[in-house]
Amino acid sequence: MDKVTGPLGPRRSIAVAVKKLREGRGKFLAEAARDLGISSSKLSRLENAQGKPLLDDIAKIVSYYRIEGTPLAARLERWAEAAQRRGWWTNFDGEVIEGLDVHLAYEVDAAVERVYTIPFVPVLLQTLDYARAVFRDMEHRSESDTRQLLAVRLRRQEALHGREGLEPLKLIAVTHESSLHQVVGSSDIMREQLDELAQRPALPNVSLRVLPFTAKPVFSMTCMYAHFEYKDVGESDIVHIETHAGFFSVEDTDQVKKYRAAHDALVQASLTEEESRDLIRKIRDTTRG
Repeated sequence: MDKVTGPLGPRRSIAVAVKKLREGRGKFLAEAARDLGISSSKLSRLENAQGKPLLDDIAKIVSYYRIEGTPLAARLERWAEAAQRRGWWTNFDGEVIEGLDVHLAYEVDAAVERVYTIPFVPVLLQTLDYARAVFRDMEHRSESDTRQLLAVRLRRQEALHGREGLEPLKLIAVTHESSLHQVVGSSDIMREQLDELAQRPALPNVSLRVLPFTAKPVFSMTCMYAHFEYKDVGESDIVHIETHAGFFSVEDTDQVKKYRAAHDALVQASLTEEESRDLIRKIRDTTRG
C-alpha cells in the first residue's frame, strides 16, 4: 500500500460506493473509466482505496451515475472532503513510522479498538520507559528515531482521553499473562509498568483483562491484532494483524466477524478486570522481591 497520509475511512467508504455504483449499472471498469474521462488505473485505485480521491473525480462520478441531490451524493462529497485531511502522523519522519502509518490511519477514526497482545502489554497502556526499551532493545532504534516514536505513542494514548470531533477511543484489551512476566528493559521498568496497569485511574472507555496461563486455548491467541470498529463514518470494521514481518489487514466481512467473535471469546476466557488487577499486583510484588 502507498504511504497513508490521512484517515482511511473516507477512502474505503468511497471505494465501496463507487464500485457498487459501477457494478449496479452493469459497467466494466474500462468502460466506466472511458466515459468518466479518467484512466482505468485511476478508477481502479479509487475502487481499492488507493490514494486520495479528488473532489473533481467524485463530481464526475455523481454526474455520470445521475445521483445529484441524493443522500449518497452528499456522503460521497463529504467523504471526499474528509479524505483530504492530513493525518497528524505526517508531521513525523515517514521512514521512522514506515509500516505504522496504515495502523494509525485505521485507529484515528475508530470508535472501538479491541486488541490482543503477546508477549508485550498493550501499546496504548505502555509507559514511556517500557516503550523506549522495546524500541531500543528489540527494534534497535536510534535515539533520534526513538524520540519520534515515543512522541507518536503519546499522541496515540491521548485518544483514550479525548479527540477533536470524536468521542474518546474505547479500548477493550486482552493481554496474555506472559506479557506480565516478560522482562522489558529492566526489573525497575517492569515494576513501574505493572504498577501503572494495576493502579491507573479508571477510565470508563478502557478495559484490560489478562488471559491466564490456565485458560484453555482460544482461536487467535497466538498473534497480536487489533479489531477496529467504526460508527457514523461510513467505514466497515477491519482487523489489523501484527507479525514480525509487519502488519497486514483482514477486510473480508466474514473473516472480520470471525476475529470479532474470537476476541469476545478471549474476553470470556480471561480473568475479570478486578481479577486481572489482582494478578498484576501479585506479579508486580513478586518482581519487587
